[in-house]
Amino acid sequence: MTTTHSEITLQETVIETTRHLLEDPAFQQQHRRWPHDFTRRRQLTFERVVVFLLQKTVRSIQLHLHDFFATLGQWAHSVTPSAWSQSRLKLRHTAFIELNQRAILDPFYREQSGGTLRRWRGHRLIGIDSSLIRLPMEEDIGREFGWVECSNSLGECGRYPQGRLSALTDVLNRVVIQAFFVPWAQGERQLAAAHLAALAPEDLGLLDRGYASYGLLAQCVARERCFVCRCPKSSFGVVNQLFQENQAGRSVIAQVTVHHAQRQAVVAAGWPETITLRFVTVRLSTGELEVLATNLLDEARYPTSEFAELYHCRWGIETYYGLIKARLDLENFTGRTPEALRQDVHSTIFLSNLESVLTQPAQQQVENRSQSLQHPQQVNQAVCFHALKGQIIALLLSQDPLPQTLAKLHHLFQHNPVPIRPGRQVPRRKQSAWRSYHYQRHTKKSVF
Repeated sequence: MTTTHSEITLQETVIETTRHLLEDPAFQQQHRRWPHDFTRRRQLTFERVVVFLLQKTVRSIQLHLHDFFATLGQWAHSVTPSAWSQSRLKLRHTAFIELNQRAILDPFYREQSGGTLRRWRGHRLIGIDSSLIRLPMEEDIGREFGWVECSNSLGECGRYPQGRLSALTDVLNRVVIQAFFVPWAQGERQLAAAHLAALAPEDLGLLDRGYASYGLLAQCVARERCFVCRCPKSSFGVVNQLFQENQAGRSVIAQVTVHHAQRQAVVAAGWPETITLRFVTVRLSTGELEVLATNLLDEARYPTSEFAELYHCRWGIETYYGLIKARLDLENFTGRTPEALRQDVHSTIFLSNLESVLTQPAQQQVENRSQSLQHPQQVNQAVCFHALKGQIIALLLSQDPLPQTLAKLHHLFQHNPVPIRPGRQVPRRKQSAWRSYHYQRHTKKSVF
């Protein structure tokens, strides 16, 4: 395994911190449901329940249990699906949130602050977006997350529960910094405003056109947080004018004043009634004009010519939702209670971040080897997740030497790299919600 010492140290730090937290009595006490939970050393201990959830599979629970304990070198024929269901009830989903922060995010940004962290002109590029999540048909879930009523030409024809996942994602480094899993009726602008507290001063938020509201942009300005937001027609007067002119490469600095209907709420919240924004126009490959609003006012430091490529980076959060819904099969939940859904969501986020950190050295080697090829290459994420799920027990529960397990994973991560073809476009066909749902549940390729 030919990686640098700092990269090895980062990987070892992440795994050792995760192991330490899982075995820490204080951590277990904080994230168990009742004080007496996990106090007896049964087969399904606190740390084993956490790792079992990270190994999410579409197989039957009993087969998964058999393989899980066989990998541990044990034969636990008494561990039944019912025993597993009772054990997971003792765990709170907050364990995965703290693991993500303390075991991944803290060491990842601390140890990579010297220059290996991917940035754009000194900024972390942070995508902010939400996605709707189809939930199991259970009354308790519907009451907590909300129902979606279905209808056709004959009238109402049923309903299903739905949630909303909003993520704050470092798109250049493929790391989720914060995630909210809430009822679907909660607005994405409200969630984006809640995310602002997690942004650092050097972060640059990338927002889609659904977030182009005076209230949200004024909050960013008031908090001194940078943003680039795509604007739809009729969002602001200057935006309308730029769309009418239909010229790419324009950069206009203008003052925007709150609409009189929103002024009272803005004043009550303590936000500015007038903000200064820069509006930049870019031309898409389709010929469509796009208008971006930003508070990066310095043309010399942030040239207009770079905004098209900059905003394209926001696509990273769209592909992230595709990853967790398709490759990691998020909507195929392993439980049918609200807390089980939260466990699945936040364990999936932790697993995806863990894969991003552990595959960094392999990705660097793949990039170096492919420099002489027609197209650069990247690691195959499907292969990486298969390898990680297969070795997660050895990483977190085994007494095997950690460098040995990491070396094995590093070797597996480099298998079957895929080419990167810049500018490649596949026509997007609009599908009905039902056809899209059918594809997600039955046609896509999942990591089992």
